[in-house]
Amino acid sequence: MRVTETKLKGCFIIEPTIFEDERGYFFESFNKQKFNELTGVEIEFVQENESYSTKGVLRGLHFQRGDDAQAKLIRVSHGAVLDVVVDIRKSSPTFGQHVAIELSGENKKQFFIPRGFAHGFIVLSDTVTFLYKCDNLYNKESESGIIYNDPSLNIDWKLPEAAFIISPKDIILPTLAEAKL
Repeated sequence: MRVTETKLKGCFIIEPTIFEDERGYFFESFNKQKFNELTGVEIEFVQENESYSTKGVLRGLHFQRGDDAQAKLIRVSHGAVLDVVVDIRKSSPTFGQHVAIELSGENKKQFFIPRGFAHGFIVLSDTVTFLYKCDNLYNKESESGIIYNDPSLNIDWKLPEAAFIISPKDIILPTLAEAKL
């Protein structure tokens, strides 16, 4: 397994070691001991989620506030997404900056996002199966977000905006400056 920290402290790209032969492939999608050693992060995941979406679906940018904040370990088992995180830690030197990475069933990369980040993705393939582990349970009262097209973030979502499929809830999210962090 290879772990690379991004420009946003605490966000890691994880590339598993894949064992392939004529039968197919095998890889460990998560090993707590190796994860802790390679990232320096002690984590206890308590929930795992899966979503299925079609091309152009944009989900985000979401986060949980306060004590309900969540760290996430994200991967794609089928298809491809552009996965985006925004640093919303007010005291961070990278506050308001983002990182985008393509995750796919083919590249098998994973993205670890600590608490204190907004997260979203757009589906680049015809369909996608998206999975993520969380270190805290979801709490509807703590959910929040930032609008996907906030000009201060200047995110390139890699698809034309006319192709976006966005939920009514996500289309009315505030900008980073207006968001309740």
